Amino acid sequence: MSGTSAADRLPRLLSLVPYLLARPGVRIADAAADFGITERQLRRDLELLWMCGLPGYGPGDLVDLQFSGDTVTVIEDAGMRRPLRLTTAEAAALLVALRTLADAPGVVDTEAVRRATAKIERAVGDAGVAVDFDAPGHHEEEERATAAVREALERGRALRIRYYTAGRDAVSLRVVDPMRLLLAEGRGYLEAWCRKAEGVRLFRLDRVEDVEVLDEPSAPPATAEHTDISAGVFTPRAEHRSAVLELGPDTLWVAEYYPVEDVVTEHAPDGTRARVVMRYADPAWLVRLVLGLGGSVRVVEPPEVAAAVAERAAAALEQVGETVGEPR
Repeated sequence: MSGTSAADRLPRLLSLVPYLLARPGVRIADAAADFGITERQLRRDLELLWMCGLPGYGPGDLVDLQFSGDTVTVIEDAGMRRPLRLTTAEAAALLVALRTLADAPGVVDTEAVRRATAKIERAVGDAGVAVDFDAPGHHEEEERATAAVREALERGRALRIRYYTAGRDAVSLRVVDPMRLLLAEGRGYLEAWCRKAEGVRLFRLDRVEDVEVLDEPSAPPATAEHTDISAGVFTPRAEHRSAVLELGPDTLWVAEYYPVEDVVTEHAPDGTRARVVMRYADPAWLVRLVLGLGGSVRVVEPPEVAAAVAERAAAALEQVGETVGEPR
């Protein structure tokens, strides 16, 4: 066994430190035999461990080993003997990530992920911490859509979906031929041949409002090719325009949720702010996005979008004033 692939090496590296801590002075030949690899490969792993540790990378931050003849001993474990302690926010974030991973297509050991999730849930519960998972990406509608897509793929059936397109702020009914489920940038997608568009499309599962598995077979044309998402789901095109947005402390998440470029952050007395460049295809979509963020985002450029946001906001305020009977 070579044991040099990333899939083999990473679990072994994670196991090496606790193994060596439990066996100080273990012979390298014995350790290699226990892991089913050659002594040469084990020495390469130990050399790599020397560069692993905690941020700071100073004394006490990195794993340190001591060799004596043909034996090895861990003299600094970079904190791996300390029990893992999570803050409420860290526990919640980890649980959300694990639940997403458990439902993601292509995960090899789903049961291991579910066991880890159960352990953290018990620990969080024992600490009296309530974690709310009614967050974007975990709604029942998305779970139903995912289950229906999996059924359609297993049975080779077409789907009828009611889909919300954010760019046009419109809902459409489509019949699609499923090709695969995939996870990209933390979100679940259905890749399918859309009979309405006559092309391959990606449909975000959290935007599928209704789904029905049809009796007719799924039959994407032979010319249908999988979407290349190696550079991301959103691929800017020449016709796309750029906007400069200023994000307030409460809307910094926009820079993570949407594809943005040239993120520049600055620390102000009222919190961290960021200026980002966002590519967009439809100005109306960008206006709706900014208005929906309640004044926590300011359009710096282009001026016509900033003017459209101001005009729409003024019209909305006027309507509110008329509704509540404010004097004109």
